[in-house]
Amino acid sequence: MKTNKTTLTDEQLEQLGEELDAIRQRILADLGEDDAAYIRGVVKRRQQLEVAGRLMFYLPPLWPLAVASLSISKILDNMEIGHNVMHGQYDWMGDPALNSRMYDWDTVCPGEQWKYSHNHIHHTYTNILGKDRDVGYGILRMDEDQKWHPYYLGNPLYAFLLMVFFEWGVALHDLEVENLVAGRRSHEDNKPLYPGLIRKVRNQTLKDYLLFPALTGPLFALTLAGNAAANLVRNVWAFNIIFCGHFPAGVATFSQDECEDETRGHWYYRQLLGSANITGGRLFHLMSGNLSHQIEHHLFPDLPARRYPEIADEVRELCERYGLAYNTGRLSKQLFSVAAKICRMALPDRPRGRTGPAPATDEALAA
Repeated sequence: MKTNKTTLTDEQLEQLGEELDAIRQRILADLGEDDAAYIRGVVKRRQQLEVAGRLMFYLPPLWPLAVASLSISKILDNMEIGHNVMHGQYDWMGDPALNSRMYDWDTVCPGEQWKYSHNHIHHTYTNILGKDRDVGYGILRMDEDQKWHPYYLGNPLYAFLLMVFFEWGVALHDLEVENLVAGRRSHEDNKPLYPGLIRKVRNQTLKDYLLFPALTGPLFALTLAGNAAANLVRNVWAFNIIFCGHFPAGVATFSQDECEDETRGHWYYRQLLGSANITGGRLFHLMSGNLSHQIEHHLFPDLPARRYPEIADEVRELCERYGLAYNTGRLSKQLFSVAAKICRMALPDRPRGRTGPAPATDEALAA
């Protein structure tokens, strides 16, 4: 079932944009030492967790704790630090170690390539079918306006494999493999991307699967398995947080015609309807990189993510005043909703006008 979109007038869209701009400017004017101390503290804890995990690999009985410590370190690096720093959220600090142009993360995807596909393409064209390649990542069918093909019968399997190998899926995203297969892109188009991708994959692979295992000598195999396990935990966690923020029931998609000559107010409107939040406590928000506040992140991608919880109620109240849906729910609810959509989109659409019981919606399945 298509998501119903509340229609706003041009005047309402302009007013909505002005109110959201005011929130953004207020937070920007308030940035200071507390924000700097926060991100530096997270970086320090991440480093401590990594060192602790690496050292515990020398003691085989502590292998599960080593994996847990390294997994949390990698999640923090990927979510609260890497993702947010590379959005430019801390450029104002003037710290080279936290500058979006210099930072690179602990994953096989080159930071420069990710910033183009994510910061520019995804955040500019959020949920515009045919322009935002994050809708299905070129692999999945996640919307009924994506034409069904027998290939999509494998939707659940493709989603599982993408989850397990998520860092590799993100790394290969810019290569647009689906467009290569369809003949809409050539290997020549990808040539500028290969050097950076090969270099990053080589460095990460050597670090995780050769260098650090070799440092533990006779425990090489255990350490290699531990590094692989930590990467798997990070991949599964990142996939689920990101998919729950983009694809649960009620999240809207848009046609290119709807967004032609788009105003700032309409861009905000599209971000509000095209994202979803996940409820939870402070630790959960930290581990999600505050992408549990995906709505606020899509509205203000360059604001420090730690500020999203303090403006969430304000954004929700704004949605209520304008009659716009504010999609939020527990992790279990959003996960089930996403899983239901992945499975439903694997099947061909039912013919319109068919008699008999209506198909179950994602909302009903998740209830």
